[in-house]
Amino acid sequence: MAVVALAGGGTGGHVYPALAIGDELRARGHTVLYFGDAERLEGRVAAQRGYAFRPVRAAQYPRGGIVGKVMFLLALLRATWQMRAALKADKVEAVLGVGGYIMAPTVLAAWTLGIPRAIHESNVVPGLANQLCARVSNRVLVTFEGTLARIQGSAPKQVVGVPVNPKVAQGSRDEALGRYGVIDGVPTLVLVGGSLGAARLNELALAVARDPERTFQVVHVCGPRYEAEVRAALGKPPPRYVLLGYEDRMDLAYVVADLLVCRAGSSTLAEIAAVGKASLLIPSPNVTENHQEENARGLEAAGAAAVVVEQGWDLAAVVAQVRALMADPARLHRMGLAARSLARPGAARDAADAVVSLLR
Repeated sequence: MAVVALAGGGTGGHVYPALAIGDELRARGHTVLYFGDAERLEGRVAAQRGYAFRPVRAAQYPRGGIVGKVMFLLALLRATWQMRAALKADKVEAVLGVGGYIMAPTVLAAWTLGIPRAIHESNVVPGLANQLCARVSNRVLVTFEGTLARIQGSAPKQVVGVPVNPKVAQGSRDEALGRYGVIDGVPTLVLVGGSLGAARLNELALAVARDPERTFQVVHVCGPRYEAEVRAALGKPPPRYVLLGYEDRMDLAYVVADLLVCRAGSSTLAEIAAVGKASLLIPSPNVTENHQEENARGLEAAGAAAVVVEQGWDLAAVVAQVRALMADPARLHRMGLAARSLARPGAARDAADAVVSLLR
C-alpha cells in the first residue's frame, strides 16, 4: 500500500471532493495525508475526518504589478523547497492536487522529486493553480467535457465528475426534523451560501423570510462570518424560519429541502445531483472567468435548476420567483429528477483508480 498526498483547498468545492477521493483511497488500504492551509477550511475539516494534516504556506497569485509577481515567484520557490522536504519525510509516493493556490507548491515539489502526480479540476473553467500544475502532471482529471480543451499540457485527460461523499444522500429525515425544528409535510426552502457564506444570498434569505405571502418553511445557513450581522439585521425571527451560522451536516439539510437556493460551485452542484434536488442557483460573480455561471447553466439546460445572476437583479422579483417555485411541487419534482440524472456516483472510485494507476 502507498502513501498518497492530497493537496489544495480553500473552499468546500476543493476540499470535499478531495476528501471523497481520500476516503476511497483509504478504503483500499492506502495512507492518505492532506497538505493545505491550516487557517482555511481544509485545516479544520481534514482533521475532523481523521486525516494527518501537513500545513503549507503559499502566496496567492497577484492580479497585477511586476513587483508583486516577482515576490510571488520567490515565495512559490521557497514553499516548493519546503514541500520537497515534507514529501521526502513522509515518503509520499503519489500526489493529487485538487485546486486552490495552496496546492501548487506540493505538486511542483512532487514534480522536482519525480513523484507521480495528478490534478483534479472541479469547474468548467480551470483555476490558475490547475492551469500551472497541469503542465507538470502525469494525469489530469476533470468534471466537465468542456474543460478538456481548456487545460494545456501533454498529460492524459479523463472526465470523472466531482467526487462526493455518499453520506450526503443518506440523511435521516427524522433527525433533520429534530435538528431544525421544522414540520414534516410542510414545504421547506433551504438557502445556503457555501462554506464561506454569501452576503447577497443572506439578503435574499431575509427578504424571503419576511415575505408576507410565504407559505413555506425556511432553513437559512448564512456562513459563520456573517452570522452576527445576519442576527442583528433579523431582529425578532419570523415564524417558520431557522438560522444557522454553519452546517456540517448538509445531508440533513438536503433531506428536508424541497428547493435549494445556493451558489454554483461544482461540489455543491455534484451534491445536488447526488441527492436529486431542485435548485435556484445564484452563481458567485467573484470567481475566475465567471466559472460558476458556466457550471450553473449546465444544470439549467438539463431542466434541473433555475439560474439568477446577481448583476442588476431585482430583489423583489427574485423573492417572487422563489415563491412561485415553492408553489409548484410538480415542477420541483421534475427538476429533482433531472438533477439526479446528472449524478456520477462512481466519480470518487474513478479518480482513485487514476491515482493508483500512477503507482504502477
